[in-house]
Formats: sequence, structure tokens, C-alpha cells
Amino acid sequence: MTTPNEAPKPHILIVDDDTEIRDLLSRFLSKHDFRITTAKDGREMRQAMTDWSFDLLVLDLMMPGEDGLTLCRHVRSESNMPVIMLTAMGEEVDRIIGLEVGADDYMAKPFNPRELAARIKAVLRRSESSGVADVGEGRLERVIFAGFLLDPATRTLQRGEESIALTAGEYDLLIAFVDHPRRLLNRDQLLDMARGRAAIPFDRSVDVQVGRLRRKIEPDPKNPILIKTVRGGGYMFTPEVVAA
Repeated sequence: MTTPNEAPKPHILIVDDDTEIRDLLSRFLSKHDFRITTAKDGREMRQAMTDWSFDLLVLDLMMPGEDGLTLCRHVRSESNMPVIMLTAMGEEVDRIIGLEVGADDYMAKPFNPRELAARIKAVLRRSESSGVADVGEGRLERVIFAGFLLDPATRTLQRGEESIALTAGEYDLLIAFVDHPRRLLNRDQLLDMARGRAAIPFDRSVDVQVGRLRRKIEPDPKNPILIKTVRGGGYMFTPEVVAA
């Protein structure tokens, strides 16, 4: 496991059982203003996360022992740190499973390290944004909808005393809905609003993010009433949204 040098740069943890990939990404990303720590398996990943604070995790899906899906679930249960998953498999079902367990983005091997660097920067921009001007229409005030309190200044969502943990993608999608209540939004519009035109979207990412968001805010995610699906059209956010 490599040890990073102290520097005011985004700190990236790379977890992959392939030594060549770890070394390649470590060298390449270090030259592009990232601090890099690498781990070969789940044990080293957990130790690294105990010893250091990270801004983003790059996680291989197929590894001996604990695989990337198991490790992503573990990370997501304890943290909202952004996760980009890597895999040698390029089938859509694998991409969707990775997103469903909490990954923010997904890349299939083999890949261009420059593209990975671009995706890391895009995910970090979404994660680190402190307001909503990037994804909405400049909304900064707190709002209430369906018993929830959303505070864009702190990027937090609460229901009573309960704090609802959201990934960067889930938060940006919710802001897009809150800024356009009771309006039909198709998938392309939601991608533009929630990810920004500089991001690199992938197939069905909006549907997966909607499903994850529903599990966190809907009384019954299997019969959603807050985020309605409009067949052939897209989605509609149904609650009244008022300033807090």
C-alpha cells in the first residue's frame, strides 16, 4: 500500500488487485494534481480509510475475496465519499448493479487514464459544490416538501430529527426536482440539470439514481407518490415545494 505525501490536492484511493493498473494510475494521476493511495484488496482499503481521509474512491469490481460490490456497500454504509467503479465487464447489467449499490460513476476496462481523470474531476465537482447554482436555477434558500427540509447551503436533507444521507448524484437529482416541481422532466433534461453538460453520462444512470432516491424519500418506494414515472415521458416531482 502506498503512502501519500501531504499536499493540498484531492486525495484519491485506488483499490485494484492488478499491480500494473495500480501503478499506472498512481503515476498518471499523480502527474495530474491528485494525491494517490493504493490498496490491493478490502483489508488494505479499510486500513487506508482508517489512516487517511479521502475525497474519492476508485474501486475495481472483480477482485478475489471481497469484490467491489461488497466493498462499495461497506463504504456507502459509512460514508458519502464518491465512488467510481472499474470492471473488465462492460455489460449494462453490471453497470446498473454498480450504480444501485451506491457508485457515482462507472468505467469498463480497458480505459484511457485521461478519461478516468476527467470523470474523477467531474464527480468531485458535483460532490464538492456547496450551492445549487451549478445544477438548478440559483436556489440557495432552504425549502420544505412532503415533511422534508432541504438546505442547499449545507447540502443536507432532514425529516424531523433524522438526517438523510445522499450521495452527490442523489443530491443533484433532488435539487433538479425541487427546482422544477410538478413539471414533466425527461431523462436528457435531468442529466443536464443534475450532472451538468461537462459530465459524462452513461445509459440509464438517471433511472438508477431515481430508484435510489425513491428508496430514501418515498413512504413506499415500490409505489412512489413523490417522484412519479410518466410512461414514455420521464419523471414528475409531485410535492408542493415552499421556502422554509
